[in-house]
Amino acid sequence: MIPTARIPRYFYPATGAYAALLALAFYFEFPWLALSPLVIGVGWMAFHRLDALMLFLVACVPLSLSLEDLELGGIGAYLPTEPLLAGVLVLFFFKSVSGWPVHPTVLKHPLSRWVQCSLLWIGITAIVSSHPLVSFKFLAARLWFVVGFFWVLGEMFRTQKAQRHQFILAYAFPLCAVIVYTLVRHAGFGFEKDAGHWVMKPFYKDHTSYGAVLAMVIPPMLALLSWKRFSAFVKAMIGVALVILCLGLVFSYTRAAWVSLAAVGALWGLMKAGIQLKTLLIVGFASLAFLWFAQDSLLIQLERNRQDSSDDLTEHVESISNVSSDASNLERLNRWNAALAMFQERPLVGWGPGSYQFEYAPFQRSEDQTIISTNNADGGNAHSEYLGPLAEQGVPGLVFVLGLLGFCLHLGFKLHRQLNDSEQARLAMGVFLGLMTYFVHGVLNNYLDTDKASALFWGFFALLLVWDRTLTDKDEQKSAAAS
Repeated sequence: MIPTARIPRYFYPATGAYAALLALAFYFEFPWLALSPLVIGVGWMAFHRLDALMLFLVACVPLSLSLEDLELGGIGAYLPTEPLLAGVLVLFFFKSVSGWPVHPTVLKHPLSRWVQCSLLWIGITAIVSSHPLVSFKFLAARLWFVVGFFWVLGEMFRTQKAQRHQFILAYAFPLCAVIVYTLVRHAGFGFEKDAGHWVMKPFYKDHTSYGAVLAMVIPPMLALLSWKRFSAFVKAMIGVALVILCLGLVFSYTRAAWVSLAAVGALWGLMKAGIQLKTLLIVGFASLAFLWFAQDSLLIQLERNRQDSSDDLTEHVESISNVSSDASNLERLNRWNAALAMFQERPLVGWGPGSYQFEYAPFQRSEDQTIISTNNADGGNAHSEYLGPLAEQGVPGLVFVLGLLGFCLHLGFKLHRQLNDSEQARLAMGVFLGLMTYFVHGVLNNYLDTDKASALFWGFFALLLVWDRTLTDKDEQKSAAAS
């Protein structure tokens, strides 16, 4: 006789209680009450399986919806990720009472110290902000992004090696579902460029943030495709995902994302050729100096480009350097000039984190304004991950961003040279290049106020930190053995 599973004694009372709860929820026209078992399950995972909860949270990021887009009170938060991250933040501080829930090697790493100082500076500038409530909301969001995606994930990556690639796959596969949804909608409009600006809604607010994330994910997915430990089925799934990611990137019509991938491709080639970081920095600074002194003649050359953005991919690429008639490019220059003017008025502490869109209008010059310029507080941010912090947090704000870029380059080149595990080394290179796409893209846009980009940005930094600690631990073990 085949044994039958015994039904737990609490099954029928629990089922009856849930049925009564559903009846009450629909009677009082409050269907959200029906989600209470899910809330209880998430609460249990937070205390007993935080690693599983974090992977679930990462998988939700590409599918999260903005309350503002859903017209629910105009609150700029994302469901379900930001409430979950807020809960993780509270849990983190709750556990900190009895000792930090993150290992000291993670919290005391120089990169972690740098991030801690940047958070402190954001708090200081929020106090003197022109819009304190906006700035403290910015600080709260940055806190739960950093705590969840940097420190909590960093502790997971330190203790559980398998979750390093699981994190990337947990983000990439749901993102592929969003891409398929976007491509199907886009096909209904004949893959026109103008439709490509919004067909990814409600999951992504526009094509630029969507393209930035696609560019970040492609390099580490390419690295995972080369792993020998995966079965043929898993490799096939990763290959299909890569095809979908590349199709999504092409039809996103996001010129900055294309440029960022081309730039990191060139960087990868230089690294494979043995170019040292010091040499790269010298060439980079020399190039910037040349561009500064030759800016007038270069601007004259750029103004000869009259190719506007287009449905034709070749013409769309040509429009990248059009600063004479392309409204998108001209408006970006308008935002940058406004950011610089704001910085000149408050160079030390800026106007406050998140305050740019509420303050930049009076700083627009009439000769810079375009047909898409606005004086309302609905026109977005400074369109730069460098000039935005400069205007909002003063010189230290820009220094902290450049410091993160410096850490990224230092750790990327170091891991490329010293990481012996071939699969981990390839993944580290993919993560480094993915993160560098954001720093390149950050010249033209900024998205760290959203969960979409922050999950990858801080998660990639957590991976680089953990791999660096692996090298440090090995060096310490060798020194101890030698002594």
